Amino acid sequence: MKDQLVFLAAGLSALGCKPVKVDALTKYSALLLEKNQVMNLTAITDPFEVATLHMLDCAALSANLPQGVESLADVGTGAGFPGLVVAILRPELAVTLLDPLEKRLKFIQEVVDALGLSNVTLLHIRGEDAGREPELRERFDVTTARAVADLTVLGELCLPLTKPGGWFLPMKSVDSGGELETAKPFLGQLGGVVLDPLDYLIPGTAVTHRIWRVEKRRATPDQFPRKWARIKKK
Repeated sequence: MKDQLVFLAAGLSALGCKPVKVDALTKYSALLLEKNQVMNLTAITDPFEVATLHMLDCAALSANLPQGVESLADVGTGAGFPGLVVAILRPELAVTLLDPLEKRLKFIQEVVDALGLSNVTLLHIRGEDAGREPELRERFDVTTARAVADLTVLGELCLPLTKPGGWFLPMKSVDSGGELETAKPFLGQLGGVVLDPLDYLIPGTAVTHRIWRVEKRRATPDQFPRKWARIKKK
């Protein structure tokens, strides 16, 4: 445990994060691996790989959020990645985690309670339904998603939730350029403008990942997001 604390602290510093929440991240890791024995939350079970490929990977988003951000929504958060890591590292942010599976949200609530977090809201809802809720539509400064779907689908799920003037920041692999080119015209239709991506090396690994930066410059047309069956069909 001590070695993991030192490792995470060094990794956070390398990413530009203040390493003041290392204990919380290690406790989150331990709770994740414990729950994973009875519930499928992650295929990564080595503690140091959890530290790198989950915690530090998500910490890169926290370190690179635009200035002035006050709210963030993580669509399809799963076991809490990346949104719960961001909530731990950035307690001044209001972080909303959306997921369609209640049992995953129950696990996240256990972590939130164990860590005493007061800046996290959990919503049992699908992304395409959330975008049609008046209290959620175009409410968030930043929307994000990690390992959920391709960028065309993610854009339709996330941009309706993003404020005009806000950001859609999906986390992807560095070989997702072709995916972006396919999605780019549709992202524009949804009100987004694609800017240069941010590539980062996950500390302690040889893995480079990418945050695509999509600035929302106008409101999303009312017909989006569509029903899930139509999103899948087209």
